[in-house]
Amino acid sequence: MITEAQRRTEIRPVAPADDAPLVRRWLTGPRAAFWRMGHLEVDQVRDYLAGIVADPDQAAWLGSVDGGPAFLAETYDPARVLLAGRYSALPGDLGMHVLIAPPDGPSSHGFTGAVFAAVMRWCFDRLGAERVVVEPDVANTKIIAMNARAGFRVLDELELPEGDGTKQAALSACTRADFASSVLGRNS
Repeated sequence: MITEAQRRTEIRPVAPADDAPLVRRWLTGPRAAFWRMGHLEVDQVRDYLAGIVADPDQAAWLGSVDGGPAFLAETYDPARVLLAGRYSALPGDLGMHVLIAPPDGPSSHGFTGAVFAAVMRWCFDRLGAERVVVEPDVANTKIIAMNARAGFRVLDELELPEGDGTKQAALSACTRADFASSVLGRNS
């Protein structure tokens, strides 16, 4: 099993014009089905990323592992974006989305968990989160299982706007202590 410590992970701000073709390719794959953005063209992905970059309450990040692009992470202030007025925000809450790219070659056991752990550690250590908040679709059992492995606890289910419709979301949160004592936190 590959651990976070065995990989060199780098995270940088998204450059919308440069990164849109790559992100669009990731969004069209089956791993991104719950992002509901696979129909977007490159210019639409660029505009989406530019909108996040321009918003002071959001950020988009491109991550690489061992020098190769591997994931997109989005962070946001959940008290001001997406979850504003829908839950009891705490000081230091940081909303997070992550899209881990499909492997270019054969997948290696533990890669997704190692990337997820690196993103969580980065949210706490680099971005200063006290608690990471996520709101996956309740039907996305794979990410809900990964969240549990990282120490997330479901707080509530709520209906959130999603594209042209809505989703039933599993509002979940993870403190630094929750992550440190989790399967992914202990192995990273």
